[in-house]
Amino acid sequence: MADILTQPSGEPRGEQGLIDRWKAMLPARLRGAPVVPVVRLSGVIGAVTPLRPGLTLAGVAKMLERAFSMRGAKAVAIVINSPGGSPVQSRQIYLRIRQLAAEKKLPVLIFVEDVAASGGYMIACAGDEIFCDPSSILGSIGVVGGSFGMHELIKKIGVERRLYTAGEHKAMLDPFLPEDPNDVARLKKIQREIHALFISLVKESRGARLAGSDDVLFSGEYWAGESAISLGLADAIGDLRSTLRTRFGDKVAMPVVTAPSGLLGGLFGRRAPGAGSLGSTFGGLSGLPEELISALETRAIWARFGF
Repeated sequence: MADILTQPSGEPRGEQGLIDRWKAMLPARLRGAPVVPVVRLSGVIGAVTPLRPGLTLAGVAKMLERAFSMRGAKAVAIVINSPGGSPVQSRQIYLRIRQLAAEKKLPVLIFVEDVAASGGYMIACAGDEIFCDPSSILGSIGVVGGSFGMHELIKKIGVERRLYTAGEHKAMLDPFLPEDPNDVARLKKIQREIHALFISLVKESRGARLAGSDDVLFSGEYWAGESAISLGLADAIGDLRSTLRTRFGDKVAMPVVTAPSGLLGGLFGRRAPGAGSLGSTFGGLSGLPEELISALETRAIWARFGF
């Protein structure tokens, strides 16, 4: 025989049952359940193709602000899957996350999916804790740049290079001119400066958790999850759902914060500012060579880490 205070289904009778049913219909934050907003940052950083912009501060700022401003938030979880890209955009996203964390006094939990390498790892350093999968790739703390040398090719096919500049180094490392060792030395000096900034950011973020020597950690090498943890580049193996449920309880709400998009954005995909019109890309086909080159460059960046 059912308890007089409960229905046969086991649910409370009367006023309490009605209250419980209404509570179940409310958002988690209004039910008193802990809330951890989730932001996903995926793709090459700063690289832009006509129809597929890469990760930039301008593109992710509103998502981050919404996540950190969500009522009842106990922390913010950021899922990263990026092989890197622009060091400027990487650092700006890192700084914005840290600024918001300080303003809202919320811890930041980073979850690495396939890759957090180079600029992707720089963003991961914005986390108070970094979790990864055993097969995740982390690291690649270095700076890379590349081009092609085509001066011999154009000579063979009878093309004459005509280039007019004002400024001694304006055409530095032009791929259609022979390589100048002085230009290479200038480029490497810039790379060393950027590398030093990257190293400083990692040391400031990870602090005493770093366990490897500078020669190892900052060589540009990258590691799988367990090795990255042993070197202090990550804190633990863990996936988003399991880690948050362990940390905040089984009833934790994990709303995914996405970028706002209009009707046309949903139909055709987000487009980078100044990327040209859809008509010029599909109608006149003028955008296809740039799109192809950009797609190949993006593919090459992912391929460096086996993806």
